[in-house]
Amino acid sequence: MTQTTDGAKSKLPPGAPPAFATASPVGPEVNAGTFAEAEKLERVTMTEAHREEAAGSWAQAMAPLYERRTGPRKIDLPETLFPASQWNPVIPGAPVGPETNLFVPALRDPGPVPAKDEDIAYAAVWQLAHWVRTRQLTSTRLTEIYLERLHRYDGELRCVITLTSELARKQARQADAEIAAGHYRGPLHGIPWGAKDLLDTADIRTTWGAKPFEHRVPKKNAVVVERLEKAGAVLVAKLSLGALALNDVWFGGQTMNPWLPEEGSSGSSAGPGAAVAAGLVAFAIGSETEGSIVSPSMRCGVTGLRPTFGRVARTGAMTLCWSLDKLGPMARTVEDTMLVLHTISGPDAGDLDSLPSHLHYDARVPAKGIRVGYIPAWMQEAPATEVDRNVLAMLPELDMTPLEVHLPDWPYGSLNTILFAEAAASFEKITLDGQVDEMRMQTPDSWPNLFRQARFLSAVDYVQTDRLRRLVAEQMVRVFADVDVLLVPSLRDEILTLTNFTGHPSLTLRTGFVEVSEARSDWAPDPKHPLPRFNPPRRVPHGVTFIGKLFDEGTVARAGLAVEHKLNVWQERPAGF
Repeated sequence: MTQTTDGAKSKLPPGAPPAFATASPVGPEVNAGTFAEAEKLERVTMTEAHREEAAGSWAQAMAPLYERRTGPRKIDLPETLFPASQWNPVIPGAPVGPETNLFVPALRDPGPVPAKDEDIAYAAVWQLAHWVRTRQLTSTRLTEIYLERLHRYDGELRCVITLTSELARKQARQADAEIAAGHYRGPLHGIPWGAKDLLDTADIRTTWGAKPFEHRVPKKNAVVVERLEKAGAVLVAKLSLGALALNDVWFGGQTMNPWLPEEGSSGSSAGPGAAVAAGLVAFAIGSETEGSIVSPSMRCGVTGLRPTFGRVARTGAMTLCWSLDKLGPMARTVEDTMLVLHTISGPDAGDLDSLPSHLHYDARVPAKGIRVGYIPAWMQEAPATEVDRNVLAMLPELDMTPLEVHLPDWPYGSLNTILFAEAAASFEKITLDGQVDEMRMQTPDSWPNLFRQARFLSAVDYVQTDRLRRLVAEQMVRVFADVDVLLVPSLRDEILTLTNFTGHPSLTLRTGFVEVSEARSDWAPDPKHPLPRFNPPRRVPHGVTFIGKLFDEGTVARAGLAVEHKLNVWQERPAGF
């Protein structure tokens, strides 16, 4: 039913339809000058006549659309409520992943348990699993080793938000009792791990790394936490993340890189990266929206697996972006990440974007015949290094076939219209009520400012960007028609952005070392706070990233295993830890 400008119901003949621009006028007065200024934000141009016409009806046509948040019939949207529109990475008609499940890990005999606790702490999950299963090592002893190291080194690294000592000791005792009784649950049974502090843990605070949520205590475990608990894994710590999953600064400070303690560990999975690299946990669960597993894995020299969007249910995890967030393992080796992925995979009713899928992985099958696509120009310019080029050159030695591929020169950064809009929607409440002002970082490139700016993104551009996203996904179908995986410089902007938006899986692993003469940072340069410089340069780990087909993490892992075994650099440790 239409309304006149005074709010009274129109006297219309029966059957007359409602009309736009006839609601009761609301909101502050606007004029043609208001639109002239707004055009600068939207980068569009109207004629003076068009501005006058738009201003004349704005209060009746568009301003009433904001009633959802401005009242009088204001609606508070529940935290768990998903948008009606959802992203499905699968292009209709395109092949999608394996057709069957097969999971055959290597789980080879690593030899006897080392004599030193430090050597045990740095062992891979697959090694620890063998010693625990064969009762050469108890979960209780292993848990105490990690708890002691967390106590000893967290003051320097600032990677722990909450130490879960009591829970960990209880879970370790239970694991030992079950294993002694012959009830072995699998390779994660009795293995200590750390959770990025955006995964809910029942009756244990989950802070999202942000001051407004410092005392938040959920009642239920996240689904990933439940699955790891069911597998017998031992939760020893809630690990730091950049506040609300951006970079590496949280309310307790900046999480530092064990390899170069003068720089941050990168983010937003800052705590998982630092803790795994320093031997404080056997593995961790991180999350990625756009680089949050890849970047700290690179910086800290660990192995990070970002699963296909939809493979791992996010129920009980903080939402930054409904159509982008992913949960995945960070560990020391490729095999470790696959053991964890196998445990946490699967849909859940609480995550409307989670999908049933198959996982096909056989560590016994060599990488022979895997077709590896690469973009020649990218491998010859920054951020690629000799480490990247060395991996590309060795592919034929591993019986893998390198093939040149190409992507259109499109403005992939425009896709971030979706990231900023969804993130600002997710944290609308604390933006509008001012709680974002409590967050530690208040810079142009931190969330408080970006959330506020995102209010002025165009809804039309959001829809057009969503269509661009589909076009980019179609390009990835074309590329993967000819190759099995892509080899890319891990932090190349275009591929990091577009594969997060298309939902393709990635595996980042250490493949060598480089020298840096200046500390690296996730933050925009700040002349008032220059980064530390080093003379002579410092030696730090560096790695490459393999991108896989949707739901084909198994092939990505086999390519990664071949490179990992050939180079054998994963065991080197950061000095001082």
